[in-house]
Amino acid sequence: MVISDLFGASGRRFLDALVAGERSPAALAALGDERLRATRAELAEALTGRFRDIHATEIAVHLRLIDAINAEITLLDEQIEQQLALVPGTAPACSACGLAGGGHAPDCDDLGILLLGLADRLDEVTGIGAVNGRAILAELGTDPAQFPTPGHAAGWARLTPRSQQSGETAKPGRTGKGNRYIRGALGQAVMTAAKTDTRLGAMYRRIARKRGKQKAIVAVSRVICEIAWILICDPSARYQELGPDYCQPLSPTRQTRAKIREIERLNPGKKVILADAGAAA
Repeated sequence: MVISDLFGASGRRFLDALVAGERSPAALAALGDERLRATRAELAEALTGRFRDIHATEIAVHLRLIDAINAEITLLDEQIEQQLALVPGTAPACSACGLAGGGHAPDCDDLGILLLGLADRLDEVTGIGAVNGRAILAELGTDPAQFPTPGHAAGWARLTPRSQQSGETAKPGRTGKGNRYIRGALGQAVMTAAKTDTRLGAMYRRIARKRGKQKAIVAVSRVICEIAWILICDPSARYQELGPDYCQPLSPTRQTRAKIREIERLNPGKKVILADAGAAA
């Protein structure tokens, strides 16, 4: 595969040109964006084939359907945004004085601070985005009394493991299915955050190495859910990125062991031995 997204900017130019009647592989390859990893020769080779007019007709039909669906999605997004502004608790609030509704308290020390609505403050969380933020709001609601603590919200979404006990033996059980809509939105947010050099991204990668990807998705989903509930309950709260080193162990001994394990993992068959600097010299 020489292009990852067939309906991206470059892919759409290829399809439109084919529908318009262009058949030269070199001319089609020239439409590719410079940021594509594939070379012009690779694009030309991939665009060489038995492409007939009937294929162009079929592609044109599909493109019109895709454009119509995207237009409807855009209209729905606009209507959702308008309706969201009418939901209690989503109005812009000052993060200094906490006054909601788009203004500042008389004794506010920072009158020039940016006022953000609840959806915009959720959008600041790594990985959530506008669409997933709306889905989280729709499922969690905006009433702080609905869940007394962020842990209750995560438990309702079935993001906390249950304990199975028999006599004196206790072991963690499955989290359960929970609300599929919020779990789907949180899962998408986790996979987006996993690719970033942030606290949530570093947390996902650390847990995935030790316990697997599925447990990492659930663990980071719980953190995002709790962060979202804190932002919902506190109009003056804003998400602060703590950086990828936030969860690193503070003990020099633990950091040393972790670095040694990482070096040995990258060099199979090798053993790292620490020696005194004077003796090594």
